[in-house]
Amino acid sequence: MILFPAIDLKAGACVRLLRGEMASATVFNEDPAGQARLFAQSGFAWLHVVDLDGAFAGRSVNGDAVAAIRGAVDLKLQLGGGIRDRAAIDYWLGLGIERVVLGTAALRDPELVKRAAGDHPGQVLVGIDARDGFVAVEGWAETTDMPAVELARRFAEAGVAAIVYTDIARDGALSGVDAAMTGRFARDCGLPVIASGGVAALADIAALASQAESGIVGIICGRALYDGRVDAAAALRLCREGAAGRC
Repeated sequence: MILFPAIDLKAGACVRLLRGEMASATVFNEDPAGQARLFAQSGFAWLHVVDLDGAFAGRSVNGDAVAAIRGAVDLKLQLGGGIRDRAAIDYWLGLGIERVVLGTAALRDPELVKRAAGDHPGQVLVGIDARDGFVAVEGWAETTDMPAVELARRFAEAGVAAIVYTDIARDGALSGVDAAMTGRFARDCGLPVIASGGVAALADIAALASQAESGIVGIICGRALYDGRVDAAAALRLCREGAAGRC
């Protein structure tokens, strides 16, 4: 089980949103590269980085900050937000980003995702952000009529490394996770799942880790790490001891 600390980028700073609302952004660090170094010092192996402005713009906006993070740490990085064409996929993977997360593109251009996954084995993830069980796109600004699990199933044989599944209603809200529901989603879609949204305490990490056999292979944690509600060392220990899954 991998624990991913989140670095969400808005206007070049590390922020956390409440349920995806850009107006609700709380700035936690003006130096994304410095924040990445802090996470490295805490013992993390991966970072989950999102260009929030890029998600709305449909193209990279915080590219300088992403490049600075890449240059600052040796951690593995997965990057999402505004990656919607082959040129962007190839650019970021060529820069040394280990994995890219395709969200809006998964719904709008599934063939792009499938071709990229075939050409870059293990390096392409599908991001599915769900509001009341339905897929939201364009930086969560638009909720579609596509059930989240149905979209995930479309990529079951496409070679994607995992689904990054975000429960929008819980994201940034510190409201706790619904581990059983997320485990059910993982079983139903038949792909490894990285769970995102709602982690507020070590108990949430333990609950998600207990669903490893359902297919949950990773957990993204943001605000609770930044404000100290979750101790990094204890959380990493839970992930090491609580599940044997690997992503």
